[in-house]
Formats: sequence, structure tokens, C-alpha cells
Amino acid sequence: MTFHPERFLILLVDDVQDNLDMTSLMLEQAGYSTIKAISGQQALEQAYSNSPDLILLDLMMPEMNGLEACEVLKTDTQTSDIPVIFVTASNEHEHLLQAFNLGAVDYITKPFDHFELLLRIKTHLELKQVRDQLKQALAEVEKVAATDELTGIANRRYLLELAAKEFERAKRYRRSLALVMIDIDHFKMVNDNYGHQVGDLVLQKMASAAVTTLRRGDTLGRFGGEEFIALLPETALPEAQEVAERLRQTIANLAIAVSSKHSLQITVSLGLSIYLPADATLDAIITRADAALYVAKAEGRNQVVSLTGNEIAR
Repeated sequence: MTFHPERFLILLVDDVQDNLDMTSLMLEQAGYSTIKAISGQQALEQAYSNSPDLILLDLMMPEMNGLEACEVLKTDTQTSDIPVIFVTASNEHEHLLQAFNLGAVDYITKPFDHFELLLRIKTHLELKQVRDQLKQALAEVEKVAATDELTGIANRRYLLELAAKEFERAKRYRRSLALVMIDIDHFKMVNDNYGHQVGDLVLQKMASAAVTTLRRGDTLGRFGGEEFIALLPETALPEAQEVAERLRQTIANLAIAVSSKHSLQITVSLGLSIYLPADATLDAIITRADAALYVAKAEGRNQVVSLTGNEIAR
């Protein structure tokens, strides 16, 4: 892996301006970009606003010392992954132990050898590069594991995991939660008349239209085949009915081009249910949504039916 110091920004923290200027000059001559802070509080402000790749942090400073600044940085998710190297004139074991316990990756004592400091900085930036690449790779793997390959939305496993978390939150904190089950009307006829390639296109276009119609915080997932679920946290019945009706109208207005001369229009049936205090499990909500969907289909399709307890609403 080729190392490019010009790609890295280093935050220097010291209460002595001459120390800052000297270290900054040395690092910039080595190719790094630097920013400076002359106090612990200023270091926090610089870290939050500039997201440096590494922090060289003086241990002994007035007001907020290096240990206190490091503790704040390491308890905030925005800055917790930034490597911190302490620069100190103290060799006291207690201070060093505190520094490492707070999450520092290294320390160097004053007066330091310039070559040694550059070597330590390079080592920890290379390690950070590897960690960042691993984190990105893991995020991509997790995304693939949670995504339906055809439509790009949440797959059944991830959808149910998320729904279970929202159910527990609704139950524990007595919050609203709505669930909409969506089924494409006469989808078998689409596959029979136009082939599975067009069927796949219909699923993709329908999912894309539904995602753009839903609100921030809502989740659409593919439950199986041509069946989808929209999860609506913090949503009571009247608002959920409005969202479901918008979904129905948006999809009914879709024109899906299946050839240069022909477009296909589809409709969906939607079954809506909400969390009730008597619900012991997520399955209770899903079962009601499924029952409401059955009614919507039995009574002509292309409509929204809500089921709350034993009451049906259209």
C-alpha cells in the first residue's frame, strides 16, 4: 500500500505556540497538512469542525489538560476513531496508564526525535487506513446482507429484524407504530403475459416509486414474491392511512415501459394495521395487516383496508 502523507490532516495541540509552530513546520515539510489548537477546548472545536486523521495531544495543559480532552474525544462517536498520540515531558506511569485507558494509541516524550515522531505518525496513519478499509468493507457486506438483490430495498430478514426492534420500542415506550402490507394486483398475469423479465422490472419500478413516496424514517422491504411491507414508526392510524393511500395512488399512476410502443400500468392492494397495547408479538400486527390485505383483494383490489382489533376501515 502506497503511503501519501499529503492526504492526511494532523491536529496539533499544545499550550506553547513555539512548540506548535516547530512541529507544524516539520510535519508540513514531510508532506502532511496541519491545524493547530492552543488549548484542550480549542482542540475539541478543531476536531469537530475539521475531522483530522490523527491528533498529537500535549498531556500537561492549563484548564482542560490532554487527558480530559482525550476523554471527551473518545466518548463521542464523531471523534472516537481518531488516533491520539500523547506528547509529554512526563514519564509518570500513572499518566501513561490513564492515557492508554482513555484510548490513546501511543505517546512520545519531549524533547522528541523528529525521525521517531514521523515514524510513529506514519505507523498509526497506516493502521488507521487499514481499519477504515475494513470498516468500509464490513459496511458493504452488511448492506448486501440486508438488501433484496432485485429491488435494492430491505430484504425480508433485515425488514423483520428492524420491525422487531420498532415493535419492542413501541411496546416499551408506548409509541405509535404502523405496518402496511402491499401486494401487486394480478402479478401472476404480468409474468404469464409478458415474461419474468418484465415481472422483475415491475417489481423494481414499484419498489422505487414506493420508496420515493414514503417519508424519512419509514422503511420499505420485500416480504416475498410480489409482497412488500412498509414500516411506519411513530405513526398513528389516520396518518398511516394517508401514507398508504399516497402509495396506492403513486403506484396506480406508474407507466412502466415494457417495449418502445407499450407501457404497463399496475395497481396494488394494501392492508394496514397499527400496534395495539394488547399485542404480545410483532406477528400480531403482521397477521392483522395480512388479514386486511385479504379483505382489500376480496373486495376488488386497488384499495387500502385497515384492521385495528376487529374493526375494518377503508
